[in-house]
Amino acid sequence: MAQPVLVTGGTGTLGRQVVARLREVGQPVRVLSRRAGGADDGDEHVSGDLATGVGIEAAVDGVHAVVHCAGTQKGDGDKARRLVRAASAAGVAHLVFISVVGADAIPVVSRIDRAAFAYFASKRDAERVVENSGIPWTTLRATQFYDLTLLTVRAMAKLPVIPVPRGFRFQPVDSAEVADRLVELALGSPAGLVPDLAGPAVYSMQDLIGSYLEATGQRRALLPFPMPGGAARAIRAGANLAPSHGTGQRTWEDFLASAVGGTTYSGSHGPRRSRGGRS
Repeated sequence: MAQPVLVTGGTGTLGRQVVARLREVGQPVRVLSRRAGGADDGDEHVSGDLATGVGIEAAVDGVHAVVHCAGTQKGDGDKARRLVRAASAAGVAHLVFISVVGADAIPVVSRIDRAAFAYFASKRDAERVVENSGIPWTTLRATQFYDLTLLTVRAMAKLPVIPVPRGFRFQPVDSAEVADRLVELALGSPAGLVPDLAGPAVYSMQDLIGSYLEATGQRRALLPFPMPGGAARAIRAGANLAPSHGTGQRTWEDFLASAVGGTTYSGSHGPRRSRGGRS
């Protein structure tokens, strides 16, 4: 019987899709979450906490590969260290990590940077841990998921006046397409840092908010403001974009229509198809 693939964060937005796709191709799967049990899907569910290391040695025992999907706004480096220690001792042959576009290009130095953009530094810290683990590895950087983008604009839409960081652009991607790519990588040979994965179009923050408001029949005043700090400056320069890797097929408009219904955005500053070099 083939050795299982362990998926950390296997019950989260991305992880559960990775698990489902591995199952579809007949790959035995072990799902790691902080509270396992109760699932009746044929997979092996184990409990473990990367924040403390409890249960991680047992989780990696006997697995061939690990797809590391568990992540938070900060502290990913420490969690990766605990995972790597256990995986190395267990003889894991392949560690696949999902990171974020801009992890290596967005500086998180000042207090302002850390307050708003700690996620990028956290992912970069974890990347370094994976790279130096001694375990054969593959890292995929993806842009923000549509799911997270929707949560963000939905929360912002609750405000009577919505502050919009001036000059911010995003190239969100469908999490299902990221899951497909991670499974492809996990079943292949370790490849190091692979090409980024991004959605098919670049949007201003104003367009993302505007499309959600229009789709849900809401009206709000938008208030552009300049966000200070080096991280914000890098985002205005496009450090979080990957125009030459906009290979995702599903659009934000299609995702939004299926998620909330309504109409697509007809604003004058619509999405720009991603092509060419980083903008």
